[in-house]
Amino acid sequence: MTPPPTATLIRPNSPEARDVAHVLHPYTDLKAHLTVGPMVISRGEGVRVWDEQGKSYIESVAGLWCAALGFSNERLVQAAANQMRKLPFYHSFTAKSHNPAIDLAEMLIERAPVPMSKVFFANSGSEANDTAIKMAWYFNNALGRPAKKKLIGRVKGYHGITIGSASLTGLPYNHRSFDVPLPGFLHTMTPHFYHAGLEGESEDAFATRCADELEKLILAEDPDTIAAMWAEPIMGAGGVILPPRGYFPKIQAVLKKYDILLVADEVICGFWRTGNYWGSQTLDIQPDILTCAKALSSSYLPISAVMVNERVFQGLSEESHTIGTFGHGYTYSGHPVPAAVAIETLKIYDEERIGDHVADVGPYLQSELRRRFTDHRLIGEVRGTGLIAAIELVEDKATRKNFDPAKKIGAKLVKLCEAHGVIARTLPNDSLAFSPPLIITRAEIKEMLDSVEAALVELDAMIG
Repeated sequence: MTPPPTATLIRPNSPEARDVAHVLHPYTDLKAHLTVGPMVISRGEGVRVWDEQGKSYIESVAGLWCAALGFSNERLVQAAANQMRKLPFYHSFTAKSHNPAIDLAEMLIERAPVPMSKVFFANSGSEANDTAIKMAWYFNNALGRPAKKKLIGRVKGYHGITIGSASLTGLPYNHRSFDVPLPGFLHTMTPHFYHAGLEGESEDAFATRCADELEKLILAEDPDTIAAMWAEPIMGAGGVILPPRGYFPKIQAVLKKYDILLVADEVICGFWRTGNYWGSQTLDIQPDILTCAKALSSSYLPISAVMVNERVFQGLSEESHTIGTFGHGYTYSGHPVPAAVAIETLKIYDEERIGDHVADVGPYLQSELRRRFTDHRLIGEVRGTGLIAAIELVEDKATRKNFDPAKKIGAKLVKLCEAHGVIARTLPNDSLAFSPPLIITRAEIKEMLDSVEAALVELDAMIG
């Protein structure tokens, strides 16, 4: 196909031209894409990917926080192939099942951060959170509380992009022109002490203020109308924001007071990313419902899961019995091939002691980020734990003032990083994220940070 006439910067008949002709990209300036075109990735190995021109890059965010075991794990490939030959598809509707779904559910329950009862399978983090939304509503209907339906997210929280999960999400670019949030979705403050802490306020006092603000919101709306609150242990797409010490125990005390469910969104934080198996363990969270995806299969195939505790399950169970069915599910819920890949992924985490590896390289990443960038004139804050982190670019270090978004400083840094062989991603407030594959070595971390450091030197000179 001939590319659109506006695609003047793209080689005719190239993969880039074919992409521009037909592919609609998420999170992309669709009009600008017609002239700029894509970076076409052709292969991957370990923590690296290669573009069509043969240039290699360290993937500093594991794709989308997700390729935990890198881009060439043969065990996962074989797990998919073996299951495709044995049972390439079956469903979970009307009490049907198969061994991959059964085995994976057992493995997740065994590994849950708090006692959980049942697992529901979906295909993405967005679907998992959308499912949990419907479960929270269904549960309260079962308890005879039809008014208890409002849901609380957090400003800068990210829970997906379906209509329901996008309404929970607290990021403007996921709302603007999509007519979300829907009514009944509320947002409480971002627990980011660096920007929201008051002069002279301790982290503990800030955490108390966050809990007080949540309680004020609940009381203003009427506690009998609030069903659940969603929270990522560490906010990912909102900027890799770690809450202050004591935040979650204080938040949970408020939720318990008003009988409001807590949903832990572990889509990014689960499976060793934060240094523990679950972010809930790192941040002292006791969820009623837990959603996970991404590293569940190292993202080799789409799969997600919703775990519910016994109390929630009993509500779902009783209501489904009254109605005659639990009228929710997806054609690919618990699809046997992604389930088989997820089973193998969890086995690899155990057998190859990925947690021990993260315990070694995670502190190295964190210490090197702080050593290299804490005093840099363009870096306001370095934050993170385990193998998730961010460095935040600022125009004025003393006042913590960010750059005008129109200057697109973060986007410029991303392009400079690419030139130095690192695929990077910036988040709100020009925060450069780090979430490399869990298998990354110390040498590869050094190489990645050397490249980012070189890119920052060029950015500094560019800004002047």
